[in-house]
Amino acid sequence: MPNATPIPNGHTLSVLVKNDPGVLMRICQVFSRRAFNIDSLVVSQGRDPSFSRMTIGITGDPSGLEQIIKQVGKLIDVIHCFEHTSHDSVTKEMVLIKILCSADDRSGALQITEHFGGKTVDLTPTSMVVMITGDSPKIDAAVTMFSQYEIIETVRTGKVVMARGEQPT
Repeated sequence: MPNATPIPNGHTLSVLVKNDPGVLMRICQVFSRRAFNIDSLVVSQGRDPSFSRMTIGITGDPSGLEQIIKQVGKLIDVIHCFEHTSHDSVTKEMVLIKILCSADDRSGALQITEHFGGKTVDLTPTSMVVMITGDSPKIDAAVTMFSQYEIIETVRTGKVVMARGEQPT
């Protein structure tokens, strides 16, 4: 894919599918054939257990995006596939950050957590795990601020998206 120009900030697709084995594999093959990279993927059962919602963050050649959406939408197990922007949807992520943190450093780490509207979800004498939710820039900024401590690990969910108003996701 050397000639492809990545989509700035990527794009976010919401795909409603039948909750059947193999659906995810078939969708991933469409992206692979078109040289799109899946940057994040969140899949969960919907309110109706017969269906699942996929939120897929992608980057690739911008000229192929419309074709990807059409091809995914034509798959037999796909109910619909929409692209969402920040104007028509609410997009959030969650990150868990585990840091080494002595009792002396804990106050500063708790201030960072509070600043980002986060929550301490685990605390030991030598470490803490913080959960922060928000948009991608907020999550990036929080991880940057916590880098002044020794970060043991981070786990990030990827984007989840919901259309604003009465529009279906």
